[in-house]
Amino acid sequence: MSFGVEAIFSVGQAERCLRPMFVAAVSAGFPSPAEDYLDGCLDLNKHLISQPEATYFVRVAGESMIKAGIFSGDLLIVDRSAEPRDKNVVIASVNGELTVKRIRMIKGGVTLVAENEDYQSCRIDAEMEFEIWGVVRHVIHSL
Repeated sequence: MSFGVEAIFSVGQAERCLRPMFVAAVSAGFPSPAEDYLDGCLDLNKHLISQPEATYFVRVAGESMIKAGIFSGDLLIVDRSAEPRDKNVVIASVNGELTVKRIRMIKGGVTLVAENEDYQSCRIDAEMEFEIWGVVRHVIHSL
């Protein structure tokens, strides 16, 4: 099994980081100079973090989730308070190792599914130490 968590970061109580937000939607064509004005500031914490006390960030290592749009080096925003559901992407501890995978809960069993055919899925059995650390809510990566 390929494990994909490089580092874990807490949300913390940092100062708010407000960034300018423009009123107009961005066109994929040619920009209009007439729409070049601000509509206030945007706080990404308000849009990306619903449960600050239960949220943490994880840096991904590995390529087992590329078909889910999660790449090595990406930051994941993880909500520990969310109840994992079938097909959610989760952070799980399997025998003491952290991994990011899609969870499948079928007929009373749990399988952690890789989103890359080069990696195997992992069926969880009774002998394994297994714990869900949270549900991935957002992925942040550079283009």
